[in-house]
Amino acid sequence: MTQDHLSNCTFSSFDLPESLMQGIEDSGFIACTPIQEKTLPLTLAGKDVAGQAQTGTGKTAAFLIATFNHLLRNPVEEPRKPNQVRALILAPTRELAIQIHRDAIKLGHHTGLKLGLAYGGTGYDEQRKQLTEGVDILIGTPGRIIDYFKQHVFDLRKAQVVVLDEADRMFDLGFIKDVRFLLRRCPPPEQRLGLLFSATLSFRVNELAYEHMNHPETVQVETEQVTAQHVRQVLYHTANDEKIPLLLGIMKKIDASRSIVFVNTKRDAERVWSYLEGNGFKSAILSGDVPQKKRQSLLKNFQDGELAILVATDVAARGLHIPDVSHVFNYDLPQEAEDYVHRIGRTARLGADGDAISFACERFVYSLPDIEAYIGEAIPVGRIEDDMIIKPAPPVPRPKRKFDAKGRPGGGRGGSRHGSGGGRRRRPGA
Repeated sequence: MTQDHLSNCTFSSFDLPESLMQGIEDSGFIACTPIQEKTLPLTLAGKDVAGQAQTGTGKTAAFLIATFNHLLRNPVEEPRKPNQVRALILAPTRELAIQIHRDAIKLGHHTGLKLGLAYGGTGYDEQRKQLTEGVDILIGTPGRIIDYFKQHVFDLRKAQVVVLDEADRMFDLGFIKDVRFLLRRCPPPEQRLGLLFSATLSFRVNELAYEHMNHPETVQVETEQVTAQHVRQVLYHTANDEKIPLLLGIMKKIDASRSIVFVNTKRDAERVWSYLEGNGFKSAILSGDVPQKKRQSLLKNFQDGELAILVATDVAARGLHIPDVSHVFNYDLPQEAEDYVHRIGRTARLGADGDAISFACERFVYSLPDIEAYIGEAIPVGRIEDDMIIKPAPPVPRPKRKFDAKGRPGGGRGGSRHGSGGGRRRRPGA
């Protein structure tokens, strides 16, 4: 985190419980980011907030600190059953839910509040048992949470805080009916603290806030600039068959120690991965069909620096805090303009510098006008020099549908071919 991204406001200037301040100090937080500086005075006073800020600006800590403070300052009215949660935090994807839970463990370590995590794809019985035994704060994705709710594993009648993170993404992934169902099972908005955070406060997000929150204060940070301030963007116009040679040529010139290469389909992810591996770049694939445990292992290896390059579909574009990502490659321009912002937001997080390199090929160049209109500027065009395009070594065989212990594709026989998906959206947290 660079100092110019922080405000002059410190966490110690707020009247926070001592146990919470210990967690903040353990996490290394001293000064607030702008979104924290603007929302905490409101949320600590018990006011609902609908906040908009760029990705990587400290939104998670903002709502976690508000949640812990509210629960500590407002002891629950008895009697309360063990399976009655006091706070519900909803996230659109498994990865984001896991990240929020990880941050909550650090911040809430000294508070004595019990945390629960529920998301699809794995751990069904373990998660169910944890909720049955009782938690104070439940973090998870709508699909799995509503499954347990309908089985009466827990109830929401004692919920004192409700948080919606990445609210716009909830709409994109088709979760909004589940979200509304859960919100209607909570106490009325005037009897709880409501927090909503979103990359965009669109009409439909504002409508959701109006319906399910108690006169929320709207807080917007850096809305005049859609893309992160410290991202150096460049665009190369290239033919389809030059994309692999250009990608490899650029990577040989830079330090690709922490890079994400975004593609639009799983099939293209496999192709890019096979050429990277065949040319000496250790990489792995992150897409929707990677098993959940392997996905978590893969992300940990990438975060720990054991894996240099991640080839990803848009399942990785939002909600993941991966520090020190140096380069983001849009091997394929995204088909939705907002996804461009979320992709390049994986680098230059919390004020750091980073590079976003995009290829405009014949296949996806049609997305460029919408992207530039959305970000309000033309992406600088780079010149492709002769030495930037190299002759690639042969690719390794395409990955099978099995994954090794580190989450990298490979092994097994009889792997099936997968179609492109045609841009179809899936529900990665159900």
